[in-house]
Amino acid sequence: MTGPRYTTLRDRHDALGAAFTDFGGWMMPVRYSSDLAEHHAVRHAAGLFDISHMAEFIVEGDDAGAFLDYALAGRVSTLPLGKAKYSLVLTESGGIVDDVIVYRLDDGWYLVIANAGNRVAVAQAFAERAEGFAVAVEDATDSFSLIAVQGPAARGILEATAGISGLDRPLSELPYYAAARGEFTGEPLLVARTGYTGEDGFELLVPNAVAGDLWDALLAAGAPHGLVPAGLAARDTLRLEAGMPLYGHELSLDIVPAQAGLGRVVAADKPAFVGKAGLGAVVSADAPVLVGLTGDGKRAGRAGYAVYDGDRAVGEITSGALSPTLGHPIAMAFVSPAMSAPGTDLTIDVRGTRLPATVTALPFYRRAQ
Repeated sequence: MTGPRYTTLRDRHDALGAAFTDFGGWMMPVRYSSDLAEHHAVRHAAGLFDISHMAEFIVEGDDAGAFLDYALAGRVSTLPLGKAKYSLVLTESGGIVDDVIVYRLDDGWYLVIANAGNRVAVAQAFAERAEGFAVAVEDATDSFSLIAVQGPAARGILEATAGISGLDRPLSELPYYAAARGEFTGEPLLVARTGYTGEDGFELLVPNAVAGDLWDALLAAGAPHGLVPAGLAARDTLRLEAGMPLYGHELSLDIVPAQAGLGRVVAADKPAFVGKAGLGAVVSADAPVLVGLTGDGKRAGRAGYAVYDGDRAVGEITSGALSPTLGHPIAMAFVSPAMSAPGTDLTIDVRGTRLPATVTALPFYRRAQ
Protein backbone atom coordinates (compact mmCIF):
# COMPACT_ATOMS: atom_id res chain seq x y z
CA MET A 1 0.00 0.00 0.00
CA THR A 2 1.37 3.42 -0.93
CA GLY A 3 0.60 6.74 0.72
CA PRO A 4 -0.98 9.84 -0.86
CA ARG A 5 0.86 11.36 -3.81
CA TYR A 6 1.84 14.96 -4.51
CA THR A 7 1.77 16.60 -7.92
CA THR A 8 4.80 18.00 -9.70
CA LEU A 9 3.85 21.43 -8.36
CA ARG A 10 4.23 20.58 -4.67
CA ASP A 11 7.18 22.94 -4.15
CA ARG A 12 5.17 25.82 -5.62
CA HIS A 13 2.27 25.07 -3.28
CA ASP A 14 4.59 24.86 -0.26
CA ALA A 15 6.16 28.21 -1.15
CA LEU A 16 2.70 29.80 -1.36
CA GLY A 17 1.74 28.46 2.08
CA ALA A 18 -0.90 26.00 0.90
CA ALA A 19 -2.78 23.74 3.29
CA PHE A 20 -3.22 20.25 1.86
CA THR A 21 -5.96 17.64 1.94
CA ASP A 22 -6.23 14.06 0.67
CA PHE A 23 -8.34 13.90 -2.47
CA GLY A 24 -8.57 10.77 -4.56
CA GLY A 25 -5.27 9.51 -3.19
CA TRP A 26 -3.47 12.81 -3.86
CA MET A 27 -2.41 15.48 -1.38
CA MET A 28 -3.87 18.60 -3.01
CA PRO A 29 -3.98 22.27 -1.96
CA VAL A 30 -7.27 22.94 -0.18
CA ARG A 31 -6.54 26.68 0.27
CA TYR A 32 -3.69 29.20 0.14
CA SER A 33 -5.27 32.19 1.88
CA SER A 34 -9.02 31.96 2.62
CA ASP A 35 -11.80 29.98 0.95
CA LEU A 36 -13.91 33.11 0.45
CA ALA A 37 -11.10 35.23 -1.00
CA GLU A 38 -10.20 32.52 -3.50
CA HIS A 39 -13.84 31.96 -4.44
CA HIS A 40 -14.51 35.65 -5.03
CA ALA A 41 -11.27 36.03 -7.02
CA VAL A 42 -12.53 33.45 -9.51
CA ARG A 43 -15.92 35.14 -9.84
CA HIS A 44 -14.46 38.64 -10.28
CA ALA A 45 -10.90 38.15 -11.69
CA ALA A 46 -9.26 34.73 -11.93
CA GLY A 47 -8.02 31.76 -9.95
CA LEU A 48 -5.15 29.38 -10.66
CA PHE A 49 -5.76 25.71 -9.85
CA ASP A 50 -3.46 22.70 -9.87
CA ILE A 51 -5.65 19.87 -11.15
CA SER A 52 -2.81 17.51 -12.02
CA HIS A 53 -4.44 14.80 -9.94
CA MET A 54 -6.92 14.25 -12.79
CA ALA A 55 -6.28 11.15 -14.92
CA GLU A 56 -5.45 11.32 -18.64
CA PHE A 57 -5.95 8.52 -21.13
CA ILE A 58 -4.78 8.65 -24.76
CA VAL A 59 -6.99 6.56 -27.07
CA GLU A 60 -5.46 5.96 -30.48
CA GLY A 61 -6.12 3.75 -33.48
CA ASP A 62 -8.33 3.14 -36.50
CA ASP A 63 -11.21 2.13 -34.21
CA ALA A 64 -10.66 4.80 -31.56
CA GLY A 65 -13.95 6.56 -32.26
CA ALA A 66 -15.94 3.33 -32.48
CA PHE A 67 -14.34 2.08 -29.28
CA LEU A 68 -15.26 5.23 -27.35
CA ASP A 69 -18.81 5.11 -28.72
CA TYR A 70 -19.03 1.61 -27.23
CA ALA A 71 -17.19 2.37 -23.98
CA LEU A 72 -18.98 5.66 -23.17
CA ALA A 73 -22.60 6.75 -22.94
CA GLY A 74 -22.24 9.55 -25.50
CA ARG A 75 -21.38 9.57 -29.19
CA VAL A 76 -17.87 11.01 -29.61
CA SER A 77 -16.83 9.54 -32.97
CA THR A 78 -18.57 12.42 -34.77
CA LEU A 79 -16.94 15.17 -32.72
CA PRO A 80 -15.28 17.78 -34.96
CA LEU A 81 -11.49 17.93 -34.63
CA GLY A 82 -10.47 20.14 -31.72
CA LYS A 83 -13.81 19.83 -29.92
CA ALA A 84 -14.59 18.31 -26.51
CA LYS A 85 -17.59 16.50 -25.07
CA TYR A 86 -18.75 15.63 -21.55
CA SER A 87 -19.59 11.93 -21.24
CA LEU A 88 -20.07 9.06 -18.80
CA VAL A 89 -18.53 5.65 -18.24
CA LEU A 90 -21.39 3.35 -17.25
CA THR A 91 -21.65 -0.11 -15.77
CA GLU A 92 -23.68 -2.79 -17.57
CA SER A 93 -26.61 -1.90 -15.28
CA GLY A 94 -26.39 1.82 -16.07
CA GLY A 95 -24.63 3.00 -12.91
CA ILE A 96 -21.97 5.69 -13.30
CA VAL A 97 -18.33 4.56 -13.09
CA ASP A 98 -17.09 8.09 -13.80
CA ASP A 99 -17.84 11.31 -15.64
CA VAL A 100 -15.17 12.29 -18.19
CA ILE A 101 -14.32 14.90 -20.82
CA VAL A 102 -13.26 13.59 -24.23
CA TYR A 103 -11.22 15.65 -26.71
CA ARG A 104 -10.92 14.65 -30.36
CA LEU A 105 -7.51 16.02 -31.31
CA ASP A 106 -6.77 14.18 -34.56
CA ASP A 107 -8.15 11.43 -36.76
CA GLY A 108 -8.13 8.32 -34.58
CA TRP A 109 -6.64 10.21 -31.60
CA TYR A 110 -8.58 11.18 -28.50
CA LEU A 111 -7.73 12.42 -25.02
CA VAL A 112 -9.96 11.38 -22.11
CA ILE A 113 -9.78 13.25 -18.77
CA ALA A 114 -11.13 11.23 -15.84
CA ASN A 115 -11.43 11.84 -12.09
CA ALA A 116 -8.40 11.09 -9.95
CA GLY A 117 -10.22 8.70 -7.66
CA ASN A 118 -11.62 6.70 -10.57
CA ARG A 119 -8.39 6.32 -12.54
CA VAL A 120 -8.11 2.59 -11.87
CA ALA A 121 -11.81 1.92 -12.52
CA VAL A 122 -11.74 3.78 -15.84
CA ALA A 123 -8.51 2.07 -16.89
CA GLN A 124 -10.04 -1.31 -16.11
CA ALA A 125 -13.26 -0.49 -17.97
CA PHE A 126 -11.35 0.68 -21.05
CA ALA A 127 -9.12 -2.44 -21.01
CA GLU A 128 -12.15 -4.74 -20.86
CA ARG A 129 -14.09 -2.82 -23.53
CA ALA A 130 -11.19 -2.57 -26.00
CA GLU A 131 -11.41 -6.23 -26.94
CA GLY A 132 -12.20 -6.55 -30.65
CA PHE A 133 -11.31 -2.94 -31.49
CA ALA A 134 -8.18 -1.76 -33.31
CA VAL A 135 -7.26 0.67 -30.56
CA ALA A 136 -4.52 1.35 -28.03
CA VAL A 137 -5.32 2.97 -24.68
CA GLU A 138 -2.46 4.57 -22.76
CA ASP A 139 -2.77 5.83 -19.19
CA ALA A 140 -0.67 9.00 -19.51
CA THR A 141 -1.51 10.42 -16.08
CA ASP A 142 2.03 10.23 -14.74
CA SER A 143 3.50 12.13 -17.69
CA PHE A 144 1.43 15.30 -17.68
CA SER A 145 0.34 18.12 -15.42
CA LEU A 146 -2.98 19.94 -15.72
CA ILE A 147 -3.38 23.57 -14.63
CA ALA A 148 -6.62 25.56 -14.76
CA VAL A 149 -7.07 29.33 -15.05
CA GLN A 150 -10.68 30.21 -14.29
CA GLY A 151 -12.45 33.54 -14.19
CA PRO A 152 -13.42 36.50 -16.37
CA ALA A 153 -9.78 37.60 -16.69
CA ALA A 154 -8.55 34.16 -17.78
CA ARG A 155 -8.19 34.88 -21.49
CA GLY A 156 -6.25 38.08 -20.96
CA ILE A 157 -3.91 36.27 -18.58
CA LEU A 158 -3.14 33.49 -21.03
CA GLU A 159 -2.57 35.95 -23.84
CA ALA A 160 -0.03 37.75 -21.64
CA THR A 161 1.74 34.61 -20.42
CA ALA A 162 5.38 34.40 -21.51
CA GLY A 163 6.39 31.15 -23.20
CA ILE A 164 3.02 30.23 -24.73
CA SER A 165 3.35 30.25 -28.52
CA GLY A 166 2.21 28.65 -31.76
CA LEU A 167 -1.43 28.05 -30.81
CA ASP A 168 -3.25 26.68 -33.84
CA ARG A 169 -6.24 28.90 -32.97
CA PRO A 170 -6.26 32.30 -31.26
CA LEU A 171 -7.84 32.16 -27.84
CA SER A 172 -10.30 34.84 -28.96
CA GLU A 173 -11.66 32.36 -31.53
CA LEU A 174 -11.64 29.30 -29.28
CA PRO A 175 -15.23 28.38 -28.37
CA TYR A 176 -16.38 26.72 -25.14
CA TYR A 177 -15.54 23.00 -25.06
CA ALA A 178 -12.83 23.28 -27.72
CA ALA A 179 -9.05 22.98 -27.56
CA ALA A 180 -6.03 24.52 -29.26
CA ARG A 181 -2.58 22.99 -29.54
CA GLY A 182 0.64 24.95 -29.27
CA GLU A 183 3.86 25.10 -27.27
CA PHE A 184 5.09 26.28 -23.91
CA THR A 185 8.84 26.97 -23.94
CA GLY A 186 9.17 24.52 -26.82
CA GLU A 187 7.21 21.70 -25.18
CA PRO A 188 3.75 20.55 -26.36
CA LEU A 189 0.83 22.42 -24.84
CA LEU A 190 -2.91 21.78 -25.02
CA VAL A 191 -5.19 24.68 -24.09
CA ALA A 192 -8.84 23.70 -23.58
CA ARG A 193 -11.65 26.17 -22.96
CA THR A 194 -13.21 24.05 -20.25
CA GLY A 195 -13.53 24.24 -16.50
CA TYR A 196 -15.41 23.36 -13.38
CA THR A 197 -16.31 26.69 -11.84
CA GLY A 198 -19.11 28.16 -13.95
CA GLU A 199 -16.77 30.87 -15.23
CA ASP A 200 -14.98 31.33 -18.51
CA GLY A 201 -11.61 29.68 -18.27
CA PHE A 202 -8.99 27.34 -19.62
CA GLU A 203 -7.29 24.08 -18.68
CA LEU A 204 -3.68 23.65 -19.79
CA LEU A 205 -1.99 20.27 -20.24
CA VAL A 206 1.82 20.16 -20.38
CA PRO A 207 4.58 17.61 -19.72
CA ASN A 208 5.57 17.46 -16.06
CA ALA A 209 9.02 18.83 -16.84
CA VAL A 210 7.69 22.32 -17.62
CA ALA A 211 4.67 22.44 -15.31
CA GLY A 212 6.47 24.49 -12.65
CA ASP A 213 7.64 27.04 -15.20
CA LEU A 214 4.10 27.32 -16.62
CA TRP A 215 2.65 27.82 -13.11
CA ASP A 216 5.19 30.60 -12.45
CA ALA A 217 4.55 32.26 -15.82
CA LEU A 218 0.80 32.24 -15.30
CA LEU A 219 1.12 33.74 -11.81
CA ALA A 220 3.41 36.47 -13.13
CA ALA A 221 1.13 37.31 -16.06
CA GLY A 222 -1.95 37.16 -13.87
CA ALA A 223 -0.79 39.39 -11.02
CA PRO A 224 -1.96 42.64 -12.70
CA HIS A 225 -5.31 40.96 -13.41
CA GLY A 226 -5.96 39.85 -9.83
CA LEU A 227 -5.09 36.17 -10.35
CA VAL A 228 -4.63 34.20 -7.13
CA PRO A 229 -3.83 30.53 -6.52
CA ALA A 230 -6.99 28.72 -5.44
CA GLY A 231 -7.58 25.39 -3.73
CA LEU A 232 -10.13 22.63 -3.59
CA ALA A 233 -12.35 24.40 -1.03
CA ALA A 234 -13.04 27.29 -3.42
CA ARG A 235 -13.36 24.88 -6.31
CA ASP A 236 -16.11 23.01 -4.45
CA THR A 237 -18.26 26.07 -3.69
CA LEU A 238 -17.75 27.36 -7.24
CA ARG A 239 -18.88 24.11 -8.83
CA LEU A 240 -21.81 23.83 -6.41
CA GLU A 241 -23.05 27.31 -7.37
CA ALA A 242 -22.72 26.24 -11.02
CA GLY A 243 -24.77 23.09 -10.33
CA MET A 244 -21.98 20.78 -11.50
CA PRO A 245 -22.07 17.23 -10.09
CA LEU A 246 -19.11 15.78 -8.22
CA TYR A 247 -18.37 12.07 -8.33
CA GLY A 248 -18.90 10.49 -4.93
CA HIS A 249 -21.57 13.07 -4.12
CA GLU A 250 -24.04 13.44 -6.99
CA LEU A 251 -22.66 10.58 -9.12
CA SER A 252 -21.99 6.96 -8.14
CA LEU A 253 -22.37 3.35 -9.20
CA ASP A 254 -25.87 3.41 -7.68
CA ILE A 255 -27.08 6.39 -9.70
CA VAL A 256 -28.21 6.22 -13.36
CA PRO A 257 -27.77 9.33 -15.53
CA ALA A 258 -31.44 10.34 -15.64
CA GLN A 259 -31.59 10.53 -11.84
CA ALA A 260 -28.75 13.07 -11.86
CA GLY A 261 -30.29 15.13 -14.66
CA LEU A 262 -27.79 13.75 -17.17
CA GLY A 263 -30.16 11.89 -19.46
CA ARG A 264 -29.14 14.25 -22.28
CA VAL A 265 -25.58 12.89 -22.10
CA VAL A 266 -26.69 9.41 -23.15
CA ALA A 267 -26.91 8.74 -26.91
CA ALA A 268 -29.67 6.16 -26.55
CA ASP A 269 -29.93 5.71 -30.32
CA LYS A 270 -26.45 4.20 -30.58
CA PRO A 271 -26.72 0.55 -31.65
CA ALA A 272 -24.63 -0.68 -28.73
CA PHE A 273 -22.73 0.69 -25.73
CA VAL A 274 -21.96 -0.57 -22.27
CA GLY A 275 -24.93 0.30 -20.07
CA LYS A 276 -27.54 0.45 -22.81
CA ALA A 277 -29.32 -2.70 -21.67
CA GLY A 278 -29.31 -1.54 -18.05
CA LEU A 279 -30.70 1.88 -18.90
CA GLY A 280 -33.45 0.19 -20.88
CA ALA A 281 -34.68 -1.63 -17.80
CA VAL A 282 -37.59 -0.14 -15.91
CA VAL A 283 -36.34 2.25 -13.25
CA SER A 284 -38.51 2.53 -10.15
CA ALA A 285 -40.89 5.48 -10.31
CA ASP A 286 -39.79 6.24 -6.74
CA ALA A 287 -36.07 6.44 -7.60
CA PRO A 288 -34.77 9.72 -6.12
CA VAL A 289 -33.81 12.52 -8.47
CA LEU A 290 -31.31 15.34 -8.10
CA VAL A 291 -32.64 18.81 -7.30
CA GLY A 292 -31.36 22.14 -6.08
CA LEU A 293 -32.41 23.54 -2.71
CA THR A 294 -32.16 27.12 -1.52
CA GLY A 295 -32.77 28.56 1.93
CA ASP A 296 -32.54 31.71 3.97
CA GLY A 297 -30.17 32.74 6.73
CA LYS A 298 -26.59 31.56 7.13
CA ARG A 299 -26.89 27.91 8.22
CA ALA A 300 -26.40 25.50 5.34
CA GLY A 301 -27.14 21.83 4.96
CA ARG A 302 -24.19 19.53 4.28
CA ALA A 303 -23.74 16.19 2.56
CA GLY A 304 -25.67 13.48 4.38
CA TYR A 305 -28.24 15.78 6.02
CA ALA A 306 -31.82 14.55 5.69
CA VAL A 307 -34.53 16.36 3.72
CA TYR A 308 -38.12 16.29 4.97
CA ASP A 309 -41.66 16.91 3.78
CA GLY A 310 -43.40 17.54 7.09
CA ASP A 311 -42.32 14.63 9.31
CA ARG A 312 -41.59 12.34 6.37
CA ALA A 313 -38.00 11.93 5.19
CA VAL A 314 -37.98 12.36 1.41
CA GLY A 315 -34.32 12.70 0.55
CA GLU A 316 -30.72 13.50 1.45
CA ILE A 317 -28.31 16.32 0.65
CA THR A 318 -25.26 15.41 -1.45
CA SER A 319 -23.50 18.81 -1.43
CA GLY A 320 -24.31 21.98 0.45
CA ALA A 321 -22.80 25.30 1.49
CA LEU A 322 -23.50 28.93 2.26
CA SER A 323 -23.06 30.36 -1.24
CA PRO A 324 -20.28 32.98 -1.21
CA THR A 325 -21.67 34.62 -4.34
CA LEU A 326 -25.38 34.53 -3.56
CA GLY A 327 -25.17 34.97 0.20
CA HIS A 328 -27.70 32.29 1.15
CA PRO A 329 -27.62 28.51 1.68
CA ILE A 330 -27.66 26.26 -1.39
CA ALA A 331 -27.55 22.49 -1.73
CA MET A 332 -27.99 19.63 -4.15
CA ALA A 333 -30.02 16.69 -2.90
CA PHE A 334 -31.62 13.49 -4.10
CA VAL A 335 -35.33 13.59 -3.23
CA SER A 336 -38.47 11.67 -4.05
CA PRO A 337 -39.72 12.55 -7.57
CA ALA A 338 -43.02 13.67 -6.05
CA MET A 339 -41.13 16.38 -4.16
CA SER A 340 -38.87 17.50 -7.02
CA ALA A 341 -40.89 20.25 -8.70
CA PRO A 342 -39.30 23.73 -8.48
CA GLY A 343 -41.05 25.76 -5.81
CA THR A 344 -41.77 22.77 -3.55
CA ASP A 345 -41.31 23.69 0.11
CA LEU A 346 -39.30 21.21 2.21
CA THR A 347 -37.14 21.30 5.33
CA ILE A 348 -33.54 20.29 6.02
CA ASP A 349 -32.41 18.79 9.31
CA VAL A 350 -29.35 20.86 10.22
CA ARG A 351 -27.96 19.30 13.39
CA GLY A 352 -31.37 18.80 14.93
CA THR A 353 -33.01 21.98 13.68
CA ARG A 354 -35.44 21.89 10.79
CA LEU A 355 -34.72 24.75 8.40
CA PRO A 356 -36.98 25.61 5.46
CA ALA A 357 -35.70 25.02 1.92
CA THR A 358 -37.26 25.41 -1.51
CA VAL A 359 -36.65 23.21 -4.54
CA THR A 360 -34.85 25.32 -7.15
CA ALA A 361 -33.82 24.70 -10.74
CA LEU A 362 -30.07 24.21 -11.30
CA PRO A 363 -27.69 25.94 -11.70
CA PHE A 364 -27.85 28.37 -8.81
CA TYR A 365 -25.41 30.72 -10.54
CA ARG A 366 -24.94 31.46 -14.24
CA ARG A 367 -22.29 33.90 -15.42
CA ALA A 368 -23.22 36.84 -17.60
CA GLN A 369 -22.43 36.16 -21.27
